Amino acid sequence: MLPVLQIYGTSMTPTLSDGDIVVSVSGSEFEAQDIIAFYYNNKILVKRVIATAGQWVDIDEEGNVSVNGTPLDEPYVFEKALGECDIDLPYQVPEGRVFVMGDHRSVSVDSRSTSVGCVAQEQIVGKLVFCVWPFTNFGQIK
Repeated sequence: MLPVLQIYGTSMTPTLSDGDIVVSVSGSEFEAQDIIAFYYNNKILVKRVIATAGQWVDIDEEGNVSVNGTPLDEPYVFEKALGECDIDLPYQVPEGRVFVMGDHRSVSVDSRSTSVGCVAQEQIVGKLVFCVWPFTNFGQIK
């Protein structure tokens, strides 16, 4: 299945912008840095996978993220920020779930917030792989 989705909001800026139309691929294997779409409160959110089950996530006051003690190289991040974070750090990702964050960290509400939390496999629509609109962004999503 290849769900087609439209991006709303700015939490994935600059990677994806409000109004972009993207194609996703359904599947069950997701890795760090994949961008996924998932169901949350009768909406579909789009975020980047930061860590998978069993891994430890830590974020410092400046917004630098590390997984299992290794700092992440995140050239896609718009502006680093601790953001809306009310979880206890470091945080271990539960079994069957992934830890996600938006690329625009200061505005993204994601796994750093207990209101969203880690995403369960059954919530995931798919991995975003291709942008089809606007044509200026046409191509593979990285």
